[in-house]
Amino acid sequence: MPALAVFGIENDAVNTAVTLLLLFLIVLWLALVFYTYKDAVRRIGDPMLVGTATGTSLIFPFVGTVVYLILRPPEYLDDVRERELEIAAAEARLLQMHEMACPFCAFPVEKSFLRCPSCLKRLKEPCATCRKPLDPRWKLCPYCEAEIGQAAPAQLRRRRVEPERERAPAAERVATTDRAAAAERSPTRAAPRPEAGKAQQAAAQPAEARPATRAPSDGAERPGRQPAPRPSTG
Repeated sequence: MPALAVFGIENDAVNTAVTLLLLFLIVLWLALVFYTYKDAVRRIGDPMLVGTATGTSLIFPFVGTVVYLILRPPEYLDDVRERELEIAAAEARLLQMHEMACPFCAFPVEKSFLRCPSCLKRLKEPCATCRKPLDPRWKLCPYCEAEIGQAAPAQLRRRRVEPERERAPAAERVATTDRAAAAERSPTRAAPRPEAGKAQQAAAQPAEARPATRAPSDGAERPGRQPAPRPSTG
């Protein structure tokens, strides 16, 4: 049985070669249509544009695929998403670095800092109840649930009493020191008398060390006088 003549070719060898070439072109055309579809799905997010590119490649063999290769987006959707994530992460890092630096002198600080250790500028206000640093945008302390600008009465009383207790001993010592200094500087303070000083020294000496003193008797001889003559008895 003679083979089917393609393009009117009656030579069997040439006819077979032409048939194989047509089959190869058909397979290549279908492969290009499939490639166009898969590539459009990875590069285009709109399903309508994906269908248009695939249909053009199917209706216009080879030409439609060439046109699609010229007009297709240069990046895959996954690459675009990854780049957007990287940009977002870089912006977040820059924002975090900006927040972790002092806005006055750009010195590195921490979130718990109330003042900048470099320029001494106030960065945050402490909570009146728990003394935790507060963000200026907050209306409520997230640590102790206290309203901004208000403190618990018990804690206020405790803070008032504790400094008074701490200052009381110091105040007493200061008062005692002031009184002693005032007494030393007082001009009305009487100077000690020499006689009183000698009497105090004598009283402080022990009894053995004191000089023995006795009152002179009537018959004792006094210095500077001669004894009176005794009367003769007869």
